[in-house]
Amino acid sequence: MSIKADAWVLYAGEKGAPPKKTELVREEFELPAAAADEAVVSPLFGCMEGNMGHAVERRPIDICLARGEEKLVIGNAGVVKVEEVGADVTTCKAGDTAILFCNGAPDEFGYPRQIFGYDTPGTTGMLTKQTKLKQHQIIPIPADTKHSLEAWAAFSLRYVTAWSNWELAYGTLRLLLDKEELPHPEVWGWGGGVSLGELALANHYGCRTAQIASTDDRLAAIEGQGIRPVDRREFNDLYYDKKKFRKDEDYTNKYVAAEKVFLSKVKDMTDGKFVNIFLDYVGVPVLRATLKALARQGVIATAGWKEGMQIDLVRATECIARHQHVHTHYARYRQGVDAVAFAEKNNWLPPLDGKVYGFDEVPEMFEDYEKGTLGWFPVFAVNG
Repeated sequence: MSIKADAWVLYAGEKGAPPKKTELVREEFELPAAAADEAVVSPLFGCMEGNMGHAVERRPIDICLARGEEKLVIGNAGVVKVEEVGADVTTCKAGDTAILFCNGAPDEFGYPRQIFGYDTPGTTGMLTKQTKLKQHQIIPIPADTKHSLEAWAAFSLRYVTAWSNWELAYGTLRLLLDKEELPHPEVWGWGGGVSLGELALANHYGCRTAQIASTDDRLAAIEGQGIRPVDRREFNDLYYDKKKFRKDEDYTNKYVAAEKVFLSKVKDMTDGKFVNIFLDYVGVPVLRATLKALARQGVIATAGWKEGMQIDLVRATECIARHQHVHTHYARYRQGVDAVAFAEKNNWLPPLDGKVYGFDEVPEMFEDYEKGTLGWFPVFAVNG
């Protein structure tokens, strides 16, 4: 039998028309019955992710049109209860509580090409009372977990992303410089929840960490994780625009002054050694300064493209400095399993920082997203 459930539904825009922001519609949503390698699940809690905002804004794409579907349900981070399992399912059993592992379309080695509940065709995300998952999209959490289901929902995308990115970034640094040569690497980060999780993970590896933010509450959250907070407001004009830099003298002077303050801060806080791994989840506006702050044999790493998908580099400079550039996209299944086990043992989960929105309050959550008033880990309840 098909699955029918109460859901918040995204409808496609007009083909060929300019992108226009839309709103979700609450209605019954129907999807095909689960296959032998799938499980029927009830989402308990989800976490609002940036790509959910992109979906309703229809930027950079209208995902309904990209997927060739008239309507769909988004949401790619959360915790579910497993209700029924198909005959071929081995990763979970009925009654398990699990995180959604949102690898929608893995390649031959298990790395994701597309993300469940976003750009993977035919997937129905967390904004529904019931959905189905492939068995490789389910990772059970310990039945006696010490942590809240809301925290696991926030963990499921951002901290798994952080785990995979850190594994490659740190491994790359250690190919360049071993622990005897560099016992306590300097690791800094631009960005939000993924950066916070990755820097908290770096602390476990004996690194000296710092994260940049611009509000008092976020700076306090950073410090609460044992990470040195760096106040972005001290160099607020550090926002690089190549065209304006060439043409607007006033802008250029302000930018150069801000960059000088930033690099001085980096130099002081690293005892003149600069940054060994820089996590850059912002991109183009800060890349120029980030590269200047990067030590020789340094690694710049990202799993996102928040502000700008194309970057300019001087390849010769990067080669001579032996800089390594790490790009990842979510994770493969074994990395998710390892991340869950590490998190439970080491209390490596997101610090929740705001209200839990009820299922009826989903429109309010999207309004708060548009206003920029959401915290780093905005959780919503579905059946929780």
